[in-house]
Amino acid sequence: MEAVGEMTPDEARGEALRFEEPTKVKGRKRFLRSLQRMSSSPSLARIGRIPSSSGYRTGGKASMSCVSLASSASAYGHSYGNSYSSQTSVGFSTAPTSTVASPGPDAQSFDLKACVRIVGPESASNGTAMPLTASVPADLRTVNKETQFTAAAGGIEFANDCFSKTRFHAVPKRKRRSIDFWGEMPDEIKVQIFQFLEPREIVRCSAVSRSWNKMCFDGQLWRNVDTEEYYRRIPSSSLVRIMTAAGPFVRDLNLRGCVQLWERWSTDGQAISEACRNLEYFSLEDCRIDRSSVHYFLLRNTRLVHINFSRLQAINNSAMKLIAQGCQQLQSLNVSFCSHLDTTGIHKVVQSCLKLKQLKASETRGWNNKPFLCELFKQNTLEQLVVAHNSDFDDDSCRVLFQGLDPEIDPLTGRAVVPPRKFRHLNFSRCHALSDKGIKALSHNVPELSGLQVSHILGLSDDAFKSLFEDTPFLTHLDMEELEDVTNATLQALARAPCAAHLRVLNISYCENLGDTGMLPIIKSCPQLFSIEMDNTRVSDLVLTEAAHQIRIRDHAGHSPSFSSPATTAAERISSPKPEKSLHLVVYDCQNVTWTGIREILSRNSEPRRRLVISLKCFYGYQDTVDEHMKRVMQGRTESAARLEKKWGEYMLASEEAGVGGAGSRRRRRRAREAAMIHADEEEGGPRGGRRRARSGGCAIM
Repeated sequence: MEAVGEMTPDEARGEALRFEEPTKVKGRKRFLRSLQRMSSSPSLARIGRIPSSSGYRTGGKASMSCVSLASSASAYGHSYGNSYSSQTSVGFSTAPTSTVASPGPDAQSFDLKACVRIVGPESASNGTAMPLTASVPADLRTVNKETQFTAAAGGIEFANDCFSKTRFHAVPKRKRRSIDFWGEMPDEIKVQIFQFLEPREIVRCSAVSRSWNKMCFDGQLWRNVDTEEYYRRIPSSSLVRIMTAAGPFVRDLNLRGCVQLWERWSTDGQAISEACRNLEYFSLEDCRIDRSSVHYFLLRNTRLVHINFSRLQAINNSAMKLIAQGCQQLQSLNVSFCSHLDTTGIHKVVQSCLKLKQLKASETRGWNNKPFLCELFKQNTLEQLVVAHNSDFDDDSCRVLFQGLDPEIDPLTGRAVVPPRKFRHLNFSRCHALSDKGIKALSHNVPELSGLQVSHILGLSDDAFKSLFEDTPFLTHLDMEELEDVTNATLQALARAPCAAHLRVLNISYCENLGDTGMLPIIKSCPQLFSIEMDNTRVSDLVLTEAAHQIRIRDHAGHSPSFSSPATTAAERISSPKPEKSLHLVVYDCQNVTWTGIREILSRNSEPRRRLVISLKCFYGYQDTVDEHMKRVMQGRTESAARLEKKWGEYMLASEEAGVGGAGSRRRRRRAREAAMIHADEEEGGPRGGRRRARSGGCAIM
């Protein structure tokens, strides 16, 4: 076989094969038939493409990558009459029925790989060369996986068509934009996020990076510095840095109990006081600090409103002088248990600070100072006064404080004609020099009184309170602990007084003369009672039963009858809100209170659909059962609480029967032991696996 050499266009044109002319078609079919001739070119064999036999594309969609621009008379043009006339066919038929391997007549046999296509430019009429082919615009091409795809891994694009070689286009790989959420976040939002952390956690976060360190010690994050709960877990260096960094922003500085700053005050005290110049609330209670540092704080903070120097040994009359000179806006002052302070310094504060409303000066000296008491009477701005543990405060001091030094006396009533005082809370606890005469001075002079504490004053009796209760209609808190001479008549007078409708807290512990006669009217007449302490009194189970009944009435009055119906479904019980504690009773060491009264409280608390329950502190032998019962009630497990109450009642009844002598005592003791085991299993959540745990007979103390 001769190898095919270079051929001229005339030789390549040759003779055309005569065949029957196909039927003429129009429109889309005509366009597709012309494309089929182009796709059957031998050039497709070189690039490894299988020519189409039934259509240009198997998918039924037309595609075009190149359009011939040669004229019909051109040596490279196609015609229906001569399928061998195309120079690009090189002796192969381009008709629809031809294949790559079908040679035409008179065509020489030659190797397919040695085929040569001679392309020559045609000259236009003006002598310029005309292109034989032109590419179809990219937006009109139909692209599939066989003709074009992009390698995602390397970023290289492969583009193929029927008449050109494979082209490689380097596609630039798009870089994924990294988002720095924390860096692009505004500082205000960062501060808001840090505010959800505890101070100790913020100090730990400061070691993450420099930016975090700067943010953790930002002054906006420490506007309120209250170290009462965490001062033991933060080193003194961090506390000093917090105060110095956040100084201009700090409004509330509470250093209660910060004893670890004792060595820091000598070196950093002045720097801390220089930084913290905008304080309004300042507390150094139980803090070890030198006197000069306290003076620095007082000189540099002239807008202080609340000062707490309780149990601070560095406070004396000179500190009170600085407060009087600089802190004109002061409203609250606490100097209780400051052993180096007396009323001489407090007198200067009262004269200068005309907005003072709260004064706490327990266990300080000089409360029998008449000029000081007259100044308090003259100013008449105090609403809360605490002078507990002051042996100098006697009946004369109390009279001057509430009636003045020489008041005008009404001849008809015998009362002092003075303006009413603004006191709302008075604490005279452990002022042993007081008696009925001093407490009577409060009558008709404190109409807005809401809290009175006169505990541990042995000289008080019923005469001190009868007239006082009638003139204090807004009394809500009354503390009469350990008043030995007070009887049930005082409680009966309190139940009839106008303040009975507002009374919420009552403490009569260790008043051994008080019993059911005085407490039953209180339980019935005071619907707002929230706490009653009756340790070591003569009250009995009747008081507990009446309290349970009153709370039940209060529960029915505050809710519709359908809520208290026992016939409720499980879904309603789950969706119902949890009960809340409406009354707190304390009956330690009450000899007349037995397990029967305790059981009555438990029984009422475990009723279905209860919203108001009673919390109870009682004899230590019953307290474990009471606490477990209350836990189940607060969790909404009323059935479990009722079962526990029933088992405990059976155990207590069997224990009483076992103590009775006579016939059947052994049987009763055995029943008591069985009841004790059943109650213990129920209190601990029931027997495990249907069997009770073995118990050793240990000794019982007390």
